Amino acid sequence: MMRLLIMSAVTALVLGLSVQQASAVDLTAAVGRTEKSTTTLRIGLQKNFQSRWWQSDVGALTGYWDAGYTFWKGNKTSDNHSLSISPVLVYEFNADVFKPYVEAGVGVSLFENTRIESRRLGSSFQFEDRLGFGLRLYNQALGLRVTHYSNGSLKSPNDGIEVYSLHYRMAL
Repeated sequence: MMRLLIMSAVTALVLGLSVQQASAVDLTAAVGRTEKSTTTLRIGLQKNFQSRWWQSDVGALTGYWDAGYTFWKGNKTSDNHSLSISPVLVYEFNADVFKPYVEAGVGVSLFENTRIESRRLGSSFQFEDRLGFGLRLYNQALGLRVTHYSNGSLKSPNDGIEVYSLHYRMAL
């Protein structure tokens, strides 16, 4: 039942954002691993902020909203699903073709189960902290990211978990 609810929410999110402004929404995909070798597969949508700050000859600060669904592939007893949303700040360096960037964000996630591997998350609600870097080429980007999930000690236990991932972004 929970999987059906999660898939319905993801479908509604995708359709809702696509109908709003298809040209302003980007599609993302990522594959990652935890330190205990659980594989994560993530799909998401990103909508850029309309503002740029501190523009200079070096670069500019901007950002985006990120909403995603992640499938956590563990052994048969530890598969999991999560939905997340996060504002992300991005510093993009000026360059001719390949534009390097660094990013950081703090958002929230909801997990189907409170266990991943031997980790006990304590609650379905988790904070999602991320740091990443990559290269942007026209309407595409490729980068590496580390994401930490924790309930911020709102409930015990609070084992937390990290995911190291390769992500790809493409404008629709």
